[in-house]
Amino acid sequence: MNTPFPLKGIAAKIGIFLLIALLSSCNTLKRVGEDELLLTKNTILVDGEKILDEDIKSLIVQEPNTRVLGYPLRLNLYNLAKKDPDSTFQAWLNKKPGREERLANLLSQKQVDALGESFFVKGYSEWLKKIGEAPVVIDTSRARKTLQRLNSFYGSKGYFNNSTTFEIREEKRKQRAAIDYNVTLGNPYFIDSLSRNIASPAIDSLYQITRENSFIKEKKQFDLTDFNNERQRLTELFRNSGVYNFQESSITYDILRDTTEVRDDQQMNVELNIDNLRKRSDTAITTSEYKVFSFDKINIYADYEFGDETANLQSTEFENYTIYFKEKLRYKPKALTDAIFFEKDSLYRDLDRLRTYRQITNLNTFKYPNIQILEDSTQTKLISNIFLTARPKYSLGLNLDITHSNIQRLGIGFSSSLITRNVFGGAETLSLSARGTFGLLSDTSLPEDFFSEVGADINLTFPRIWFPLLNTKRIIPNFMLPKTSISAGTSFQKNIGLDKQTLNSILSYGWVPNTYKRNSLELLNILYVRNVNPDRFFNVYTSTYESLDDIADNYEDDPALADFFDSTDDPDDPNLIIPEGTTGFTQAVLDGTITTDTDDFIDVSRIEERRDRLTENNLIFSSNYTFTKNNKSGINDNSFYQFRLNLESAGNLLSGLSYLVPFNQNDNDNLLVFGVPYSQYVKTEFDFIKHWDLSRSNVLAFRSFLGVAIPYGNSESVPFVRSYFAGGSNDNRAWFPYSLGPGSSSDINDFNEANLKMAFNLEYRFPIVGNIKGALFADAGNIWNVWDNVDDPAKTFSGFESLADIALGTGFGLRYDFTYFVFRVDTGFKTYNPAEVQSKRWFRDYNFGNAVIQIGINYPF
Repeated sequence: MNTPFPLKGIAAKIGIFLLIALLSSCNTLKRVGEDELLLTKNTILVDGEKILDEDIKSLIVQEPNTRVLGYPLRLNLYNLAKKDPDSTFQAWLNKKPGREERLANLLSQKQVDALGESFFVKGYSEWLKKIGEAPVVIDTSRARKTLQRLNSFYGSKGYFNNSTTFEIREEKRKQRAAIDYNVTLGNPYFIDSLSRNIASPAIDSLYQITRENSFIKEKKQFDLTDFNNERQRLTELFRNSGVYNFQESSITYDILRDTTEVRDDQQMNVELNIDNLRKRSDTAITTSEYKVFSFDKINIYADYEFGDETANLQSTEFENYTIYFKEKLRYKPKALTDAIFFEKDSLYRDLDRLRTYRQITNLNTFKYPNIQILEDSTQTKLISNIFLTARPKYSLGLNLDITHSNIQRLGIGFSSSLITRNVFGGAETLSLSARGTFGLLSDTSLPEDFFSEVGADINLTFPRIWFPLLNTKRIIPNFMLPKTSISAGTSFQKNIGLDKQTLNSILSYGWVPNTYKRNSLELLNILYVRNVNPDRFFNVYTSTYESLDDIADNYEDDPALADFFDSTDDPDDPNLIIPEGTTGFTQAVLDGTITTDTDDFIDVSRIEERRDRLTENNLIFSSNYTFTKNNKSGINDNSFYQFRLNLESAGNLLSGLSYLVPFNQNDNDNLLVFGVPYSQYVKTEFDFIKHWDLSRSNVLAFRSFLGVAIPYGNSESVPFVRSYFAGGSNDNRAWFPYSLGPGSSSDINDFNEANLKMAFNLEYRFPIVGNIKGALFADAGNIWNVWDNVDDPAKTFSGFESLADIALGTGFGLRYDFTYFVFRVDTGFKTYNPAEVQSKRWFRDYNFGNAVIQIGINYPF
């Protein structure tokens, strides 16, 4: 959604001036006592060197008041609140004799009391205090606590004899001061020798095998992080090597030296202790040796409900698994066992347990499974009971939307979906959906003001890679959550654009090797697009029509063109009739019926070429592969990167078939399938995103995108649905969607698109008040035509000199975080506009009157 910036007029400017004046007049020290100091800055100095590491700075207990772009907004909002609104109200009531009695007689005593609790008397002060921030006054007890944290931190890094002090530095400004935390490290301690004391022989053997992978090594500086990592490594090692009941608390370390003793060698001996298994009963705690366990029996309980008596269930054996069920087994045994990673006589592994949880959940047929591990006390064997509770066989969803826009006066949309699980007994999922939108158009000049769009989709998903005559398990094992999807869909439009009808069918595969990598392969994607009413082209693309009509004005007196014009309110400015006049004038120019100058001929030729391209029907047989990788560790991780690579090829299958089966051709020698020239192109996209966590919820985000689609063979251009556009709420926010480019072209069309795109975005995000966040951004990029049938120099990419056409938009934005989604409003300014002449490209429209508002949901990248 895009809206022109409405901030115009003297009233708006006066309002902004008054707001700035109000905030500027706030007294920062209003709530700071005479003997107190407002904390302005913290600095950590280690051996005289300033520390910038955010992890270390987070040890500081008392932080200064937050600032928004250097301004203490929340502090000044807090200071705007009344300190004690109840006392202030009572003082006002009693300021004049009889005021309270007169108000009580006029209103009532109850209403007078309610007035004291109202928003304008008390509520707004409470609200300002809630969203604001009390002044941070220097507290030496908190400073000493910070010293303790710093001492402990550097002690954990081997500086056991470090010393810490703090110094309060008063500033020249009244009642303001900064704190310097000084750390003197001293000499670090190193690990001189490493010994072990392991009680269980099985644990000792496993440790010896992987000892070289230890984080703790001799001659290495002491670091508590290494000890924590080693404890975690050993726990994972043992629990993935058959010791299913290993407890991390069994691992301890002894430092065989008094680190407080003053010696010059700073060497220390470390002993690793791994105790036996501790079991707590009602009366005592017992210990026993850890042992390596393997599976003796694996039981799968299908369609299990809590409270079911397992003794009454029927069972069947399949590949060393026992499957229990009621009356009739509704699932193919292989579909169940493929989701289980425990195997008979194999060692227990935590990894297999986690993969079993993930794969069963991925089936979308069962609820979260319950996996029970039972130990055979007479031998080192395990019994696994896996309880599966089925999801409902059918799920129905319904949605209703009411919309309004500059195109629609009123729109009513509905959608419904039906999900059927375990369709063929192999945990397949069938999804049927239908959607429709109906309403009235805003343009009442059209013959019909009613529009509609209806569509339907069907999707069948298999929880495995389905490919005939090929054992895909060796290439893509089950733990990668393989999935095959076969889908088909269609849609029909009426009185929307050119009234497109589409038919789409896709055979795709997906698999996830781990948490950070994802693969998607569309082996076959068939898309057919039919434009039912191509004669509406100039009604829809009004800018293109105006360009053609302006050219036709130069030849309106030619008698041969008289039938192509229609009179208007201005007798000296007739308009071309759509479509008879536009078609007739274009043909007259191109076939030489009328004589035109060279520039007009070229412009009309380009308009006709664009019309042909945007009104032609498309048939796309394509395949594409997408690889995504990121290192985000969780939803709160603000320092991560994400990379996406997409490769797509279209038309090669049909091109190969053309050598075996003769295809018809059109007048341009394009091969036809069902009367439509098929598209042939290759397409590549690179998308890279990087986030840096600066401090205190401040984030710097960067994105770069490069995409190119190259037509060849049976095509001279890329289909509109596969081309690129620039501008919009997730791209260059200083331009509306489709309004930027291609290149430096200034003849703006309604929908500008091309087959090459570059985009670079940089955004600084920071908190303001509560759930309200702010952002400053810079967006750069553009689109160009390259290696296709467009020959306009302003639109084509011709080398490094075309990089001068990269547009730059800058601006600011506000976001409100609703936890589950973020509502975003961005204001963009055209900073460098390549469509302007060279001398006027910088800051030509850099003002609120020409700003663009973009509204979006969630962050743009």
